[in-house]
Amino acid sequence: MSSNPVAETVASLLPRAKAELTELVAFRSVADFAQFPKSESEAAANWIADALRAEGFVDVALLDTPDGTQSVYGYLPGPEGAKTVLLYAHYDVQPPLDEAAWTTPAFELTERDGRWYGRGSADCKGGVLMHLLALRALKANGGVPVNVKVIVEGSEEQGTGGLERYAEEHPELLAADTIVIGDAGNFRVGLPTVTTTLRGMTLVRVTVDTLAGNLHSGQFGGAAPDALAALIRVLDSLRAEDGSTTVDGLHSDARWEGLEYTEEQFRGDAKVLDGVGLIGAGSVADRIWARPAVTVLGIDCPPVVGATPSVQSSARALISLRVPPGVDAAEAAKLLQAHVEAHTPWDARVTTEQIGQGQPFRADTSSPAYQAMADAMAVAYPGESMQYAGQGGSIPLCNTLAGLYPQAEILLIGLSEPEAQIHAVDESVSPEELERLSVAEALFLRNYAAG
Repeated sequence: MSSNPVAETVASLLPRAKAELTELVAFRSVADFAQFPKSESEAAANWIADALRAEGFVDVALLDTPDGTQSVYGYLPGPEGAKTVLLYAHYDVQPPLDEAAWTTPAFELTERDGRWYGRGSADCKGGVLMHLLALRALKANGGVPVNVKVIVEGSEEQGTGGLERYAEEHPELLAADTIVIGDAGNFRVGLPTVTTTLRGMTLVRVTVDTLAGNLHSGQFGGAAPDALAALIRVLDSLRAEDGSTTVDGLHSDARWEGLEYTEEQFRGDAKVLDGVGLIGAGSVADRIWARPAVTVLGIDCPPVVGATPSVQSSARALISLRVPPGVDAAEAAKLLQAHVEAHTPWDARVTTEQIGQGQPFRADTSSPAYQAMADAMAVAYPGESMQYAGQGGSIPLCNTLAGLYPQAEILLIGLSEPEAQIHAVDESVSPEELERLSVAEALFLRNYAAG
């Protein structure tokens, strides 16, 4: 890689990138303004807007989105008649969780064991720097050969949809021939990966009622219908004996055709306790990328401390159902609700309420942009070829953009490989990954322009 002028430029810019990422990580830009000051998010947005202006972007704007946060937009004109590429990242971050549990302060970028630690270092402030490094490297080596739009979201982690709504209201703003979402990650450090599928999600709240009020478990237990027991039966009906998801009418036998994920690797990444088995059937990749997965997110019932000897009259739960590409999330929600109603025992009264939804996503990997990225990654990662992976999570904006711009090609890359521990304590980024992916993105833009 070192004989490549673009790679040499990126390597020379890495110390500056570290200094900039240090500044960006220092903003406590959690888009939950009940927990963190809005001024921190606004300061991060202004930092990014200034960085774009310094790179020659025009039309730089702080977009006030409907959820009360700001996204940063900028446009860098390319040669006459050039294609347009949209580069996406987000500057908002997850809360630090237990700040005392961090080895070094969450909002101070700290180098340790060859990695840079800090909240947002990989997810996704590092993604902002990846885009900047790629563009700087091209400017130093003949110029940027495409029109570039950059959009940096301010509330991705909250899932409040501000940028999605804004894009729908201003459909011309983010229109592009290709979209690079810098919010995914390599399957492991050093293995160049594009994420080609995302599972969608539906959230359903279930309430079971059986009695006018709680009853003495000695006086009435054994005949009085227990709402909590009924709810437990319902929740148990959503899994087969091996732990596979079983929602009546929802197929759960699809196969994953791309990169394989060994059980040993998965156990390590998921930190499964020794001796505890994995759930489900098929390969790990089948289970987490190609098949539906139900998770009970919470149950409302009496806590153990302070519980009384009572038969419960009411209980409720929040259920998440991840749905794979090829399944409509709204249809899956109806099947889940029908299953819950059909499997509620003792004619207990049950109500279901859908409270959130995002559609799954599948990219067209046969498109020219994928070949341009594969060629770029082969140079940035000598001896490796680009892999296709899925992601079990959801990025609703992907579907919004795919719906608004059906002709646009969408690629997902990024810095969130397993060692990054995004969303957890001691999040970190690999500077080697930042360097190689910045090179890959720069070469991709060049290849794509020439294609």
